[in-house]
Amino acid sequence: MNYKDTLNLPKTKFPMRASLAKREPEFQKFWEEKGIYEKALKKREGAKQFILHDGPPYANGDIHIGHALNKILKDIVTRYNHLKGFQAPYVPGWDTHGLPIEHKVTKELGEKRKELSTTELRDMCRDYALKYVERQKGQFKRLGVWGDWDNPYITLDPQYEAKQIDVFGQMALKGLLYQGLKPVHWCTDCETALAEAEIEYEDSRGPSIFVKFPVKEGKVLGGEELTTDDYVVIWTTTPWTIPSNMAISVHPDFDYVIAQTNKGRIVAAKELLDQMMDTCGIKDYSIVAEFKGEELEGVKCKHPFYDRESQLILGDHVTLEQGSGCVHTAPGHGHDDYVVCQEYDIPVFAPMDNTGTFTEEAGPEFEGMYYDDANIKVTDLLKKDDLLMNLNFIDHSYPHCWRCKNPVIFRATKQWFASVEDIKDEALEAVKNVAWYPEWGEKRISNMIENRTDWCISRQRVWGVPIPIFYCKDCGETIVTEDTIEAVKELFADQGSGIWYELKANEMLPEGTTCECGCSDFEKEHDIMDVWFDSGASHAAVLENYDILDRPADLYLEGTDQYRGWFNSSLLTSIAARGEAPYKAVVTNGFTVDKKGKKMSKSIGNVVSPHDIIKQYGADILRLWVSSSNFKEDVRVSDKILKENAEVYRRIRNTSRYILGNLADFNPAEDKIAYNELTEIDRWGLMKLQKLVQVVEEAYENYEYHKIYHAVHNFCLVDLSSFYMDILKDRLYILNPNDPVRKSGQTAMYEILTTLIKIVSPILVHTSEEVWKHLPEGDHAESVFLEDWPTVKEEYINEDLEAKWEELLTIRKDVSKALEIARKDKVVGHSLDAAVKIYAGEKTYEFLAQFDNLAELFIVSVAELAESDEEESDNLYAGKESDIKVAVTQAAGEKCDRCWSYSESVGNNEEHPEICARCSEVVTQL
Repeated sequence: MNYKDTLNLPKTKFPMRASLAKREPEFQKFWEEKGIYEKALKKREGAKQFILHDGPPYANGDIHIGHALNKILKDIVTRYNHLKGFQAPYVPGWDTHGLPIEHKVTKELGEKRKELSTTELRDMCRDYALKYVERQKGQFKRLGVWGDWDNPYITLDPQYEAKQIDVFGQMALKGLLYQGLKPVHWCTDCETALAEAEIEYEDSRGPSIFVKFPVKEGKVLGGEELTTDDYVVIWTTTPWTIPSNMAISVHPDFDYVIAQTNKGRIVAAKELLDQMMDTCGIKDYSIVAEFKGEELEGVKCKHPFYDRESQLILGDHVTLEQGSGCVHTAPGHGHDDYVVCQEYDIPVFAPMDNTGTFTEEAGPEFEGMYYDDANIKVTDLLKKDDLLMNLNFIDHSYPHCWRCKNPVIFRATKQWFASVEDIKDEALEAVKNVAWYPEWGEKRISNMIENRTDWCISRQRVWGVPIPIFYCKDCGETIVTEDTIEAVKELFADQGSGIWYELKANEMLPEGTTCECGCSDFEKEHDIMDVWFDSGASHAAVLENYDILDRPADLYLEGTDQYRGWFNSSLLTSIAARGEAPYKAVVTNGFTVDKKGKKMSKSIGNVVSPHDIIKQYGADILRLWVSSSNFKEDVRVSDKILKENAEVYRRIRNTSRYILGNLADFNPAEDKIAYNELTEIDRWGLMKLQKLVQVVEEAYENYEYHKIYHAVHNFCLVDLSSFYMDILKDRLYILNPNDPVRKSGQTAMYEILTTLIKIVSPILVHTSEEVWKHLPEGDHAESVFLEDWPTVKEEYINEDLEAKWEELLTIRKDVSKALEIARKDKVVGHSLDAAVKIYAGEKTYEFLAQFDNLAELFIVSVAELAESDEEESDNLYAGKESDIKVAVTQAAGEKCDRCWSYSESVGNNEEHPEICARCSEVVTQL
């Protein structure tokens, strides 16, 4: 007789090989055809909502690994909250306006750009953006991300633009917007102003000069008269701004001196004098007078090139970090310079055009010269008049354009600004009521808001939402009223913002609109809004436009760079227009880096593509990698790391497959055993499951997914594979299929598997669905994502039971170690070849005596318990974890052909001489 046919061996169609790259699209097709996302929303209709508002990625290329990290995190959040009982809709979105797209399109057009009208260029930008919206949409869906993909929000959508105009209008009507001539970051290559969030800092090498400004009007300082033969020394790393110098700033509280040198007398900060002299190579000098900086106010110098004064003014922005303590001040090329000059009514002067080329206002020496080329010209002119004390070159961090990667400058231009100062207190107060993950996020954004005075919201481009401002042609006054804002809103909602370029100003305004001067003839603003204003207005344009959404959002989740980007612009526009923060909580993820911690870069060649990962491993491995990382810090990714995740995945998959195989003949409706009738080890297994659910749920709530990864892996590897399932093998395979002890194990394993799959389903979306489809027929939904989150069953948690079995596990480690040594010494082969005799002290003996199945628990043929080790033996193994000693010998009897245990009962049954008494009884029943 073939006794193998009498065993209850695992049977399942669940494949051992995952083949994720091939199978995952099948499950995505199933979700789409069955409308699983829609059914999930329907199921939670009327329930409390959890709104994660999607920060829009930019639609100008394929997704990268950073996109994958962020989108998978969001998907984990929404799926978990849905299972928890919330209605958790996810409306994805895209940022589709702005410089990067316009830059790309105009670059591809080349000289043909000149032949296109504004409307034609905008149409091309629109097509370009929508092409990548569709492309990225497919790539995000391939990650297993669910959501309302048929109705995403897109910033170029007319309804979105209309809401953006509403936000702008609310801010304008509250007096929070103004036009001013102020220095802003300016890209001479892209010919537009840039926001701080569009600036990248890179190390750059540039000139460093000390310059003498001749004194024109002096005064007595420290008992010594400053005369026209003396000089005030400034230091700068931007020589090209010297033509725009209008003043010299000193700190009122610092100590300054007049120093005698072989090049004449100079004024500088006392603390920096020695350092400056050393840099300039001047060794022979002496201090002739000392005084406070405030005494320098009113001193006037001559500009090195022009017939104009450069007066000395007081400014708290002056530092003693380096230089001379006398700061070259050009209000047209620096924020601090601008602010301090405003206090002295010193005019803003920036004589250059949009390309960074000096205009005729700069004089014949500089007219027509590019600003960077002017550095040499400036130093040559200074040398000519013996005003250049030193020229050196230093490395320093310098701002660059995020799009073209070229250096940017500070340049005063006429721009539209949103006043942060007027809403700062309200914004800072709102920040305190937001939950920040990690906690340092609150301080980070608070510091950014605290240090911000205004926000340049205008851009000199055409691909974007126009600033809805009208100017009176007669007096030049701006016209912003509720009626004009409403008129633009209606036009944009109906036809999109492109209509701005097709209609004349008077055609857009309500009939009868007049300026205070009585004029009724107007022109339009030509600038567009900063794209951060576009996306920042999404709290209104999305949360208020979609019936299924609501404001404020429960969560914003983006990269750490968004503290100065989307988190910032969203907060400011929401406070300004709606009087509240747009979010209740903010979670940030770090950047993706390579195995050495280096930022990923195409130029370095360390970029890892999510498409390549999916092709090789599958999206679920990518998702598992996301969950394995402490994503609030920078996240490392490499082939080695992915292989490690693949191994963990295999453990989870194999655990699921093993349980499925042992449930082949289990009908949950008919075969379930009541909890109080389960065997003790099965109750232990269910108790460990509850502890797992507790840990996992807390981790989901706190966005600590790496804790889920480790907890689930440990549960599968240690609790299940190495102990519980290893022990249950015997009863599952050997006993009568209907034996209550076997059904007890199946009952526990069924609950373990269904619970395990639910708690990992937000992460391993495809594999969870695959396991779900292979469950025994029962009362469960067509998709795991239409189920409910497993609640912790408190009645399963028994601390005494846990302590009892933890003690057994400790002793089991020593027995296993003794068996390992015996195998190494060739005393036994398989553990079932062995008979173990356990010598234990009185307390341990009493503990072990309560178990009537020690042989099953230790997976040996015979387990004998003795109170002491009085018999002397060289083969005793002394436990390291417990006080036991173990003797291992070959078990007596013959090996059973059915259960592989050794037993002296083998051969006693004439009908079945090859098997033991236990197996004979089962076979006879069968």
